[in-house]
Amino acid sequence: MPHVEVDGLTINYDVQGEGEPLLLIPYTSADHACYAFQLPAYTEHFSCIALDLPGSGESDKPAGPYSTEGYADQVAAFLGAIGIERAHVAGVSLGAAVATHLAARSPHRVRSLSLHSCWDASDAYLKTVLELWRTLASSLPTVADVVIQGIFPLCFTPEMYVSRPGFVDTLVDFVRGRPAQPVDAFLAQTDAVIAHDASRVLGEISAPTLITFGARDVVCSTRFAEPLKSGIRETELVVFDQLSHAGLHEDAESFNGATLDFLLRQRS
Repeated sequence: MPHVEVDGLTINYDVQGEGEPLLLIPYTSADHACYAFQLPAYTEHFSCIALDLPGSGESDKPAGPYSTEGYADQVAAFLGAIGIERAHVAGVSLGAAVATHLAARSPHRVRSLSLHSCWDASDAYLKTVLELWRTLASSLPTVADVVIQGIFPLCFTPEMYVSRPGFVDTLVDFVRGRPAQPVDAFLAQTDAVIAHDASRVLGEISAPTLITFGARDVVCSTRFAEPLKSGIRETELVVFDQLSHAGLHEDAESFNGATLDFLLRQRS
């Protein structure tokens, strides 16, 4: 796996495929491998660059707190460090929040923007969910246990648990098989989620933007669709009726089809 130095931090990343660069930013607690179900489709058309945000995976884990604005500046510097002047940018949840600030703060870096399970500013419900996860992190043995016992049930539909137990087991094994995230790094990432507020900078985003939600998502529900759609000047909205927060895993075929359709139309 390649590494690069960015502002005194070592950033781990992966590159697969050929074509215009597509940057994939992970969600809370995850590393670059969270896009494993997307890469087979995306790499047929794009050079996919998936990184481990500081605090996760095999990237350095500096002391917190972290912020979505700080992450955005680190990601912009990361692109420069690996010689990518401009890229299509996609993110899920925390990754989408980071991508929002990246597109607003460094518009010259972003050719198109894909925001999945995103939100403009953390509200009381989202903060309450994050506080629940933080409480679990202080009592469970590992962050992987927090993800499996506390995050998964709020990010997938009940039907997936009932009708696809083998797939749930696969996801559990996948999480346990990735590099362990220290509790302090997890808490620092949740600090970034709780404090996230991009509501005042949405108008500075000039890149064509895809916004997607799962209609059954309670964490980042479609309550955030209108602020994002009205705040960003050029948007398309897709709502997956059957999915929750982590649709990229639960139904990769539907997710990949809709997101790739947008991405292919943004190629130069």
